[in-house]
Amino acid sequence: MSRTATSALLAVFYTAGGAGQTQPPAPPQPASELVQHDEAATFKTRVSLVMVPAVVRDKNGKAIGTLKKEDFQLFDKGKAQEITRFSIEKPGEHPDEVKTADVNAGEGKSPDVVIPDRFVAYVFDDIHINFADLVRTRDAAERSMAEMKPTDRAAIFTTSGQVVQEFTDDREKLHQTLLRLRPTPIARTGIQECPDISYYMADLIVNKNDPFAMQGAVAEAIICMNIQGATPADTQKQAQQIVQASAQRILTSGQQETRVALAVLRDIIRRMSGVPGQRVVVLTSPGFITPEEQQEKTDVIDRAIKANVIISTLDARGLYTDSWLDPSKRSIDSNATRIKAQIDHDADRAQADVLAELATGTGGSFFENNNDFGEGYKRTAEAPAFVYLLGFSPQNLKLDGSYHALKVSLKVPAGLNAVGRRGYYAPKRLESAEETARQEIEEALFSREELHDLPLEMHTQFFKTGDGAKLNVLVHLDVKRMRFRKAEDRSRNELTVVAGLFDRNGNFVAALKKVIEFRLKDATLARLESSGISLRENFDVKPGTYLVRLVVRDAEGQMMSAANGAVEIP
Repeated sequence: MSRTATSALLAVFYTAGGAGQTQPPAPPQPASELVQHDEAATFKTRVSLVMVPAVVRDKNGKAIGTLKKEDFQLFDKGKAQEITRFSIEKPGEHPDEVKTADVNAGEGKSPDVVIPDRFVAYVFDDIHINFADLVRTRDAAERSMAEMKPTDRAAIFTTSGQVVQEFTDDREKLHQTLLRLRPTPIARTGIQECPDISYYMADLIVNKNDPFAMQGAVAEAIICMNIQGATPADTQKQAQQIVQASAQRILTSGQQETRVALAVLRDIIRRMSGVPGQRVVVLTSPGFITPEEQQEKTDVIDRAIKANVIISTLDARGLYTDSWLDPSKRSIDSNATRIKAQIDHDADRAQADVLAELATGTGGSFFENNNDFGEGYKRTAEAPAFVYLLGFSPQNLKLDGSYHALKVSLKVPAGLNAVGRRGYYAPKRLESAEETARQEIEEALFSREELHDLPLEMHTQFFKTGDGAKLNVLVHLDVKRMRFRKAEDRSRNELTVVAGLFDRNGNFVAALKKVIEFRLKDATLARLESSGISLRENFDVKPGTYLVRLVVRDAEGQMMSAANGAVEIP
């Protein structure tokens, strides 16, 4: 289920009560001091911060994780930037084990729960790939999935959206889904047209007024369409009009295919951000070009960085061969063939560049020019051992949507190679406080990271009810660290509490949300600082294994706590 659908499912919740036998319930508060409502909490807009993932490898291709902030240089449009955020992520490591949550003594203690901690989404670009390449990569991907560990989950997606298998460890489901894969172009027929114009060539003709591309297409059109004007000039004019119309049509369909592929990839990343563990997207594609979709591509990279999703890419074409050697394409005119061969060569590199940019921009790997797809999936499905996250705040950033080229380098390379994000687009507006609040809470919910700004304890109980069960999430929150704003003799703050439930495959099940508004007198605040507050929430569930995710966020101090729990209901 996508996070868009998830947001629609967020429901109101807050029930005062006990937090288990170890915590006594807090005294009930007057309604005027503790108000419950469903409005989003207010947060301050964050300072503009650009995050740049970078991977440093030695001459043997091994990722290095021993460098410090002082070892890096970061340039924005050629100007050196101060690195204000620096951290080293270790995607290759397993996250902390999730403890089995406590259960009611009457039901007994749940056995140890195996919770998935690594999620790999295999994305096949069936819009652009041909059948032969799809079959070769599909079979290699299945061999890769056969080596999954008990804590691994795999999903299968396609850029056309026609074939989907959500995260699972069921090998048979994955096998059957792979067998359903077929090339699914949106507008292309696969039949060589007259004149034969590619998307890349159409962009040269329509958007760049390239005379070289126009010359090749016109020469081909005159022969294959047998255009005969009253004069040679008239023949050229008629052919140019036909080429221009064909190029515009090809350009429109190519743009549509690229936009659909990027939009689906963006949605997959949104879906990936909702799984509780290591997140890797493996995009299998022959590549595609993005002449007018640069911002959409950058948006995909931005979303992946924010959601801690690594995108790795595998070039489905394998070893490069010039397209003019393809025997399935007929040659119409030698001059046109020569011109198109050069254009197709440039197009091949442009398609590969997109795959490389998606990978380097998120800390992933790019596998190209190699027919050993088994090795390719082994490399791309594994996250690099170390990813450096370099953050900087652009000075005097204009909100004009302009492109900013980035460069990451090492002050003293010493045989090491640093590869990082290539660029970003300046925003056209700042995020509102409401958007910031929603994103921060949602990102925390769909994560496995535990946060401890506000001390809390979480326990669960379950009670069998017929063919299902009632799962109680019990929370006790220490409010002493909360910052309250004094106004009109009251201490004010807002607390957003969200509980989420995920199944054994990391798929979202349900979430409940409530904003609690504090308007406390001094005596009431003193009591709460001594006793804390206790919350309880109930989920109606079916038997199974579940991960419970709890997020608490206050408005005034902008502090957040997040906790994980697991429970198995027989």
